[in-house]
Amino acid sequence: MTELEASLFDGDLQRLSAGKVTFTAVELRPDSTPVRGSIILLHGRGVHADWPDNIGPLRMALAQNGWHTLSLQMPVLEKSAKYFDYLAILPEAFPRIEAGIKHLLTSGHRPIVLLAHSCGAHMAMAWLEATAGRHIDAFIGIGMGATDYRQPMQRPFPFATLKIPVLDIYGSEDYPAVHRLAPIRLEKIQLGGHLGSTQVVVDGADHDFTAYTSAMAQPISRWLDSLTF
Repeated sequence: MTELEASLFDGDLQRLSAGKVTFTAVELRPDSTPVRGSIILLHGRGVHADWPDNIGPLRMALAQNGWHTLSLQMPVLEKSAKYFDYLAILPEAFPRIEAGIKHLLTSGHRPIVLLAHSCGAHMAMAWLEATAGRHIDAFIGIGMGATDYRQPMQRPFPFATLKIPVLDIYGSEDYPAVHRLAPIRLEKIQLGGHLGSTQVVVDGADHDFTAYTSAMAQPISRWLDSLTF
């Protein structure tokens, strides 16, 4: 039994196929109807799709607000791996994201929102750069731009060419790189031109939103409520 299987409290494990790779996802259908849409969640570096510090509670909070959530297990390297190590495997995330979208399209619950945290955001942004967000209707990036010491960003923020709404959310106590790059992210988001796009800072939260899951879920839910799909 994997750590994910052992710790899962709410939701169903799904086995999805991404090319020659089969991977795990955690699916949670909301109790309320009608379903508001679907959200694909991508976790951060070195953890799993139901990580208890952030992505796990967040997927459950969003389901409680009427969203059908699907949290994908992303490619993970050894614990010592850094940003530059992950650059080589970013494309491995692409078929997983596509598999998640395909799985949700069969449920018929549109819109489909892509939400990604930390290293998952690097994977999501690389996919957005390659596809222009094909088949998704909004993007939420959490703690975007986090790298390691003397390992600057190697890929551009792809938001200037996106035609979908983008939410950039990070904590006031996030890593310096996330803060330093915030004006650049905002400029790119504004160049995209969607009136629903915005940037939000959660006061007191660190990069992992430790003990701030509710404070993260609330502005995300409010932003989703503000959109007209």
